[in-house]
Amino acid sequence: PTGMTSHDVVARVRRAAGMRRVGHAGTLDPLATGLLVLALGQATRTLEYLTAQDKGYEATVRLGASTETYDAEGSVTATHAGPLPDRATVEGALDAFRGALLQRPPAYSALKQGGVPLYERARRGETVELPERAVAIYDLLLTAWAPPELGLRVHCSKGTYIRSLAHDLGALLGVGAHLSALRRTSSGSFRLSDALALAEIEA
Repeated sequence: PTGMTSHDVVARVRRAAGMRRVGHAGTLDPLATGLLVLALGQATRTLEYLTAQDKGYEATVRLGASTETYDAEGSVTATHAGPLPDRATVEGALDAFRGALLQRPPAYSALKQGGVPLYERARRGETVELPERAVAIYDLLLTAWAPPELGLRVHCSKGTYIRSLAHDLGALLGVGAHLSALRRTSSGSFRLSDALALAEIEA
């Protein structure tokens, strides 16, 4: 469900299962919903392999405003007062993000530098310099058009930040953008349609 960190989910499953060894295969931000693959007991040994698999997402991007976190939970840093691009322009801009590319992760992320999560450094007002990382977006489709919001379906490599995709799309279009909703639909061979709700697991 939305509003929970991946660690929150792990803690609740740990209590429900009565097991200490519980882990997840790929962090989801609290804004996000959908599939979180968990491993329990000896199966936690598989997590390094499960984490490396491709991911699938359904994303909602809001054009016309940029935020410090690249999503709806952050403070707005810039707004666009003029007209927004039309659907054809957005469709054309998506070409720049298909295939192999270099992507800069958000400053507000769980990545660590010197053992400290970047979001902690960003919240302290420190300047966070992030190197670009090689990622791949195998499939990127515009699935909904209701300006200022649009829907995207994404199939990507591990380590791809959909928040960065939203931010970079807004920058390319010259109007700014941020991620307003995100749902993970797949992780490797695991599908959201096969998943159990957290409440079902606890029951």
